[in-house]
Amino acid sequence: MIQAVLFDLDDTLFDHQGCSREALAIVQDAHDVLRAMPFDALQRAHAALLEELHGEVMLGRVSVDDARVERFRRLLQAAGARVSSSIAGELAVTYRETYRARRRAVQGAAELMAAVKRHARIAIVSNNIRDEQEEKLQVCGLEAFVDALVVSEEAQVSKPDPGIFRIALDLLRVEPLQAVMIGDSWAADVVGARAAGIPAIWFNPGRAAAPDRNADVRQLTTLAPADAVVRMILEPHRS
Repeated sequence: MIQAVLFDLDDTLFDHQGCSREALAIVQDAHDVLRAMPFDALQRAHAALLEELHGEVMLGRVSVDDARVERFRRLLQAAGARVSSSIAGELAVTYRETYRARRRAVQGAAELMAAVKRHARIAIVSNNIRDEQEEKLQVCGLEAFVDALVVSEEAQVSKPDPGIFRIALDLLRVEPLQAVMIGDSWAADVVGARAAGIPAIWFNPGRAAAPDRNADVRQLTTLAPADAVVRMILEPHRS
């Protein structure tokens, strides 16, 4: 019987991609060289830099604020613009302010968490810093549903390392087969949870092909309607 549900946060419960896309559009409009880039190319370059520098932040090699400025310095450089730390800093502020103003939950997230909470304890397992993720939960009205927030900043280990999942299990006082992990990243959430012995559900709203088609992993393409999704989450695990 499922007694705990572990959720990823970004792009599972919180609409990081949507907020990032809207913030990047404002940044693009603020600089001539960036306006000349196709938005899809700009978005791919930004996402790659964000991922790379986020890893450096998690390893303690660079501060969050410095990483934000460096991301836009490198983005300007990749676009062929004259690199200026002051301009990079201005774009970082524009992006950050817009992103924060647009923060929102994935559609159906609050209703699903409320429904899950009636049956099981809930943990968030996230490769991020606590302050950032606590703010997202508060802004989106999700914090009341969360029994434990486990972040890589404090755990000193990141998904897919099974250690971060075991911390969540310990906090919720459950065994691996009494829990289920739901997340949008196959590599981080699905592979990591399974390495910890936890059944996983892949949140796949884009209906992408599974990286491992032989893996017996259930999928969700939407978080709604909550009652139907909860039944699927809590159903007995397939062997």
